[in-house]
Amino acid sequence: MKIASYLKSIILFKPEEPKKPFVLDDFEHRHDENASNRTEDENADVPDGDEEKEKADNDKNNDCNRKTERKKKITKPIPIDNNEGKNNEEEKEHAEDGKISSSFRTCLEVIKKRYSADINGDFKIREFKVRVKDKVYPAFVCFFDGLVNSSIINNNILVPLMTLSVMPMDTEEQSVRDIIYSHLIPQNQIKMCKTYQEVVDEVNFGGIGIFIDSLDVAFAADVKGWEHRSVEKPTSELNIRGPRESFIETNRANSALLRKILKDENLIVEDVLVGERSKTPCSIVYIKNIANTRLVDEVRKRLKSVKIAYLRDSAELEQFLEDDTFLPAPQLLLTERPDRVAAYLGEGRVAIIVHGSPFVIVVPVTFFNLIHSPEDYYLRYPYSTLLRFIRILGILITLFLPSIYLAITNYHQEMLPTDLLLAIASSREKVPFPTIASILIMEIAFELIREAGIRIPGPIGPTLSIVGGLILGQAAVSANLVSPILIIIVAVTGIGSFAVPDFSLGYSFRALRFVYILLAGFAGLLGITLGVFIHFLLLVNAKSFGVPFFAPFAPKTTGKRTNTIFRAPLWKEEDRPDFVNPKDIKQQPFISREWVISEKGVNTDGSEDHNR
Repeated sequence: MKIASYLKSIILFKPEEPKKPFVLDDFEHRHDENASNRTEDENADVPDGDEEKEKADNDKNNDCNRKTERKKKITKPIPIDNNEGKNNEEEKEHAEDGKISSSFRTCLEVIKKRYSADINGDFKIREFKVRVKDKVYPAFVCFFDGLVNSSIINNNILVPLMTLSVMPMDTEEQSVRDIIYSHLIPQNQIKMCKTYQEVVDEVNFGGIGIFIDSLDVAFAADVKGWEHRSVEKPTSELNIRGPRESFIETNRANSALLRKILKDENLIVEDVLVGERSKTPCSIVYIKNIANTRLVDEVRKRLKSVKIAYLRDSAELEQFLEDDTFLPAPQLLLTERPDRVAAYLGEGRVAIIVHGSPFVIVVPVTFFNLIHSPEDYYLRYPYSTLLRFIRILGILITLFLPSIYLAITNYHQEMLPTDLLLAIASSREKVPFPTIASILIMEIAFELIREAGIRIPGPIGPTLSIVGGLILGQAAVSANLVSPILIIIVAVTGIGSFAVPDFSLGYSFRALRFVYILLAGFAGLLGITLGVFIHFLLLVNAKSFGVPFFAPFAPKTTGKRTNTIFRAPLWKEEDRPDFVNPKDIKQQPFISREWVISEKGVNTDGSEDHNR
C-alpha cells in the first residue's frame, strides 16, 4: 500500500512555482498567514485511499486560499525596520524641527547621524573641554578633512578654546555664549547658527561647526583650505596686448579679481545657492548705480528659480537661463577674462559667477558683442575696425563658401568665367563622387581632425591637426576622391572658422554650414537665400534678457552706435549702450581730453581761457 501511494505521488507530482524576483511595493506579497490555513491532518500519515482523497481535497482548498491571498492588495507600505529611528524624545523633537539642542550628547548624535560619521572617512569630529566662569563644558568640532585649513583650526579654534578659556576674564556680565563668541574664537568670519541645517551648509562648504554643551546655538567658522589652481593666462581668449589674467574655479577669487579692477563701493556681489544637492554658490555681480534694476531683478528671479540637482559649471547654468533653447546662436556671453567682464559691468550689464567654473556669464548680449575681441580696446581704433571686418569676412566664408561653390558648380555654371569653369571641370574629371558628396566627406573629415586634435592630450593635438589635414588632403587628391579646388575651399573654410572670437558662436556657424550645404545641393542659390532668410528671421526675433539680439540696428535705437561693427576712438564713446537702459547713460564727459582744449585756450565749458 505504501509503495502504491508513493508511485501515485510521483505520477501526480506538481513542481512548486518559481519565486518571483523582489519588487518594491509588490502587490503579491506572501504572508505567513497562509500556514494557518493548513489543517492538522495535512502532516499526518495517511495510510489508505479514502484518506488520500481527503488529502487531495485539502491541497486543493489550500491552493484556492493561496490564490485568494495573492489577490489581496497591500494598503499600507511595510516598514523595513519598525525599531529603526527610536531615539529619545528630545532628540526626535530637535531632529524634526531642525533646532539645535542644548544637550551636548544630542547634538553629537544628530551630527553623527546626518553625516554617517561611522563610515564617512573624511568627516572628522574632535571632542574637548571648555572652561568658562569656573565651569567645564564638553564641546566638539566637526569638519571635512581636505576642505579646511588645519593650521587655522588648530591656532584659531582649538587652541583658544582649550587654553584661553582657563584664563581669568572680566566677563561677569556676559553670558557663556557671548564670552565664547567675543573672546575665545579669534577668527575673522564667525556665524551663530540656530539650526542644524545652517551648520551643515557651512561645513559642506569648507567651514567648521562648533558645538558647546548648554548652548542652544552653534558656531560656524570659515576655515576653507582646499586646493585650487592659481591665476593663470587665458587659454581660450588669447591676446597680444592687455592684461593676462583669467578667472579660476574659486568663487571668491573671481570676485576679488573684479574688485581689483573696479575699485567702486557700488559694485555689488549677491550670493545665491543653486542646486538641490550640490548647493553651488553663485554670485550676481553688478554696479548698483549703473545697472537697470529690472535687469538685476530678472537675473535674480531666473537664477533662484533654477531647479537642478547638481550644478557643475556655468555652461550648464547658461542652458537654464537662455530665452530660446533652439536658437542657433548663443544668447549669453561666457568669458574667462576679468577685464572683459569689468568693461561690460561698466556698461550696465550683469555678470554671474559660478563656483567651480573659470568662465563667467555676462547678460544681456547682442550679436555684435559676440564678434568683438577683448583686444579691440587695447589697439588703436583703425586697427580694431579692420580686425572686425576680417572677422566678419571669416564668418561669411565659414557659413557660405562651400555652399556657394556647390550651388555655382551644380546649378549656375554660367556665373563663372569660361577658363575657371574649364579648370574646375578638368579637376573633377576623374572624381567618382558628386560634388555634394565630396564636400560633405571633406567637411566631416576636417571636423573629425579638429575634434581629435582637441581631445588628444598634450602638445600632440595641434601637430596631429596640421599633419593629419595635410596627409589626408594629399591622399584624397592622389586617389582621385576629391578635386584639388575642393581641398582649397575646405581649408579656407576651416581657417575662417578660427577667426570667430566666441567659442559658442563658432560652434553655431560650424553646424549651420552643413545646413547651407544641403540647401545648396537641393536648390542652389535659391536654397541658400531661403536659408539666410530663415536664419536672419530667427536671429532678429531673438532676445537676450529682454534686449533684441541685433540691437541697436534691429530695432534701431536713438543712441550712438560707436562700438558695433566700427569702433570709434575711445574719447568719443561718451555714452553707454542705450538698449541696456542703464541708470546713468553717461560713461565719460563730453570732453574727455581736456589737454586738447587747454592748448587751444578754451575751457571745458566752451568759454575762453583768459589766463593764457
